[in-house]
Amino acid sequence: MSDYKHTLNLPETDFPMRGNLPKREPARLARWQELDLYQRLRETGQGRESFVLHDGPPYANGSIHIGHAVNKILKDIIVKAKGLAGFDAPYVPGWDCHGLPIEHKIETTHGKHLPPEQARALCREYAGEQIQGQRADFERLGVVGDWAHPYRSMDFANEAGEVRALAEMVRHGYVFKGLKPVNWCFDCGSALAEAEVEYADKQSDAIDVAFACADDAKLAAAFGLSALPKSAAAVIWTTTPWTIPANQALNVHPAFSYALVDVGERLLLLAEELVESCLARFGLHGEVIATAQGEALDLIEFRHPFYDRRSPIYLADYVGIDEGSTGIVHSAPAYGLDDFVTCRAHGMAFSEIESPVQGNGVYVDELPLFGGQMIWKANPQIVAKLEEVGALLAHQKITHSYMHCWRHKTPVIYRATAQWFVGMDIRGADGRTLRECALDGIEATQFVPAWGKARLHSMIANRPDWCISRQRNWGVPIPFFLHKASGELHPRTLELMEAAAERIEAEGIDAWFRLDPAELLGDEAGDYEKVTDTLDVWFDSGTTHWHVLRGSHALGHAQGPRADLYLEGSDQHRGWFHSSLLTGCAIDGHPPYKGLLTHGFTVDAQGRKMSKSVGNVIAPQEVMDKLGADILRLWVASTDYSGEMAVSDEILKRTADVYRRIRNTSRFLLANLNGFDPARDAIAFGDMLALDQWVVDRAAQLQVRIEQAYEEYRFLDVYQQVHTFCARELGGFYLDVIKDRQYTTQADSLARRSCQTALYHVVEALARWIAPILSFTGEEVYEHIPGERRDSVLLERFYTGLATLDEGAEFGRDFWERVLQVKQAVNKCLEDARNAKQIKNGLAAEVTLYASDELRETLGRLGDELRFVLLTSEVHLASRDAGGAAQAEASELEGLRVAVAPSAHAKCERCWQHRPDVGSHAEHPDLCGRCISNLPDGPGEARHYA
Repeated sequence: MSDYKHTLNLPETDFPMRGNLPKREPARLARWQELDLYQRLRETGQGRESFVLHDGPPYANGSIHIGHAVNKILKDIIVKAKGLAGFDAPYVPGWDCHGLPIEHKIETTHGKHLPPEQARALCREYAGEQIQGQRADFERLGVVGDWAHPYRSMDFANEAGEVRALAEMVRHGYVFKGLKPVNWCFDCGSALAEAEVEYADKQSDAIDVAFACADDAKLAAAFGLSALPKSAAAVIWTTTPWTIPANQALNVHPAFSYALVDVGERLLLLAEELVESCLARFGLHGEVIATAQGEALDLIEFRHPFYDRRSPIYLADYVGIDEGSTGIVHSAPAYGLDDFVTCRAHGMAFSEIESPVQGNGVYVDELPLFGGQMIWKANPQIVAKLEEVGALLAHQKITHSYMHCWRHKTPVIYRATAQWFVGMDIRGADGRTLRECALDGIEATQFVPAWGKARLHSMIANRPDWCISRQRNWGVPIPFFLHKASGELHPRTLELMEAAAERIEAEGIDAWFRLDPAELLGDEAGDYEKVTDTLDVWFDSGTTHWHVLRGSHALGHAQGPRADLYLEGSDQHRGWFHSSLLTGCAIDGHPPYKGLLTHGFTVDAQGRKMSKSVGNVIAPQEVMDKLGADILRLWVASTDYSGEMAVSDEILKRTADVYRRIRNTSRFLLANLNGFDPARDAIAFGDMLALDQWVVDRAAQLQVRIEQAYEEYRFLDVYQQVHTFCARELGGFYLDVIKDRQYTTQADSLARRSCQTALYHVVEALARWIAPILSFTGEEVYEHIPGERRDSVLLERFYTGLATLDEGAEFGRDFWERVLQVKQAVNKCLEDARNAKQIKNGLAAEVTLYASDELRETLGRLGDELRFVLLTSEVHLASRDAGGAAQAEASELEGLRVAVAPSAHAKCERCWQHRPDVGSHAEHPDLCGRCISNLPDGPGEARHYA
């Protein structure tokens, strides 16, 4: 038996079967850095239409977690896909550096009583160290960006830019100082932004408290009575006994019906609808003696339970009649936003508001009965005092959802303090309030997913004024001077803010804190007080459009910058999306973005939140060290980011299996391009074999869908379509079919070159399809493709060398789809025969297809080449009604029956087909006639279709 292996065109490539990503990826990163790839991308993109994804800054504290990886990978996929689509797509990463977590870290490490300037220096140093670690991990993920020139909110120029952004908002009249209840954390010792508040269960004392009437005649008249038959009291229900010392009013709804209920020793004022449930809770029996509308009770005064103070009734629409309440609300204007607004609307001066709780949660010493006590510890004593004076009607412990600080996980309160605010309902120069401008901006914004629009709209429509001041050291200062007597801003505030910004730009925020007011105010300095409050960190990140998009990385927008996309987690509807929207509208009259993309949070396979205590945390660093960054990137693309994103070791293992399918497909394509030079050997589309034209057409159709999916941020679709193409059209059909032709026909034959041309086009396209997601692997595939190469696939555009079949082509899309269906049906029958040990493999068999006239006509167009398509040694076509059809196996394709029989012929040792002429050629007794013609000195085989 002769060895004919040397006459075959066997696949050969340096592209390794095993990805070995943990070792190869760092080398690829080094290569990108050596190329200065980001700068090369900018040079390549010059003159193109721009696409700007503005990076929402992660906080510079701690190692990155899986959520960070999801966020940065999604951004990177978009930026790279936009580059391949022909845009200039810069990506400038950034970091949020100021704020309490870093300051708290420094306090716990070095102590709480450091000199402020030293504390700020340590904070700056710590943030810089954290950024270095995070940046290394982000780069390791394969994220390409301007890592040499990121933006950091603590850079002097950005700190100055933030002051200038504030000045613009002052110029437009949106900033004011006021006393209002704000979210206050005792542990932070500062106001909190809405985004810094989360809700968790808390156990509280729920109490019903009687406020004795101080004007019996007015109350009687309101109920149409000539006089009250006995003393009366209004009853309130609250879960915050600690606010009772600050009570200054009662609220009823003007449209509700209220009842006077005789319970024996006194009359109780309650919402009529709640009388029965309230009496049951109080353990009392009573009779309604009169009713009145709430509006009739306006301004009737009641007595505070244990202080010599009056509490008038103020009408308020926010009063509810929920089960468990009384229909009357106790109002402590210092500790409730609705309370504050209502009391102010009724003429209560700022100086009249009772605010006994200090920033640390302790009552002022002067407060009678409870001075010097922490409010949570004072609750039981207040309840006891109410019982002592006969004002407590009911008391129970309840568990309910309550505001907590997202950092300390401790309860927060509303607390009225003098703060700086951005007014939501202040009108700008165009006549719209800031709220109206922001709502208009939401309407003009594209949301992905679409539900984000309603969520952000609701938050803006209902939010209070934005408290932008904080009482911390590590933050950008609010550089105001206030007149000591009047409390008014200096008349040259804008000029002074610019002077402060110039100093901060040169020396950082310390320039303001160490500033002697006389340096800017001269002789006026003695009349003014320098403000030392700092800006909310959400103002830091919310104004990056000012000092990044129009500053350090300016985009040249004349009417204020508008990034094409902001992309963050769903919590940023109340965070960065929110603060950026408000500052953009206040400064430029429109949002700083055209689109918002939101992704969900990561959970484990059971849907549980990632937690070290549960042991279900997936660290991206460990995944990269074990499996490689491309596996993590593929998992992100394969997950529906619009909801929770499940990840686990098992899920990542399955992702790695899909990766191997894509890699192995790529390797097969590359290996079969051995000896192919596209400049010399490529065949024109019209001259290619029919099957090769089909696969190129299939790739062209797929590319349209892939480009559309990338454009619409549907990465799961990209993943599914690429995987399906590799598994079905290529692995399940085309690559199987072409093996015979690719290996056995002559090296330079039309049959082989046509096939190689198709493989070349497909792999050129495939390398680009996967590059935004599998960036390392896409690069590796690209550099192994024969022909002229650029230094990186990312410098390319989506492939333009694909062609499509004409609508009326004889061997068109419908034809090959029908053939593919037949092949899948025959494969199943061959598999059944192999399992039944009737045949060893498909090439050792011959099949008879009993088919309809239409199907026989379709398959008959392939002539003898049908056997190459079905991977059998011989195929017979017969009528569906021919003899033997009844005994044939019914296939999965309706109307087709398949008879499988072992071939009676000898096997060709070169092509492994069983042919009747094997052994009839004296010079080559082990070969079939076709293989003899395909030997290097033979005339060659003519193939037309497959």
